[in-house]
Amino acid sequence: MSSDQEMAVFGEAAPYLRKSEKERIEAQNKPFDAKTSVFVAEPKESFVKGTIQSREGGKVTVKTEGGATLTVKEDQIFPMNPPKFDKIEDMAMMTHLHEPAVLYNLKERYAAW
Repeated sequence: MSSDQEMAVFGEAAPYLRKSEKERIEAQNKPFDAKTSVFVAEPKESFVKGTIQSREGGKVTVKTEGGATLTVKEDQIFPMNPPKFDKIEDMAMMTHLHEPAVLYNLKERYAAW
């Protein structure tokens, strides 16, 4: 990750392509539980963020950020990356590299445009 000065090359697009220094510090200090933070398959939005509530018999109950509770098979949940990886340019650096993580990163980087 480079400094805010290096991002000046991108002009007006810079704030959308990368977190500011303040956002990076906040992300590093944000509480994050790697064992329970997941993306879960959801029919309307493909994948949504959620927190594992319980696991039983190959099924996982997840509470989504929207407040819904979903019970899905184990293969329909994907671990989330720590917040410090949000808007990262080189996605190969992500701890977990899978479809929901890539889609989320792209959404974070380009949705604000």
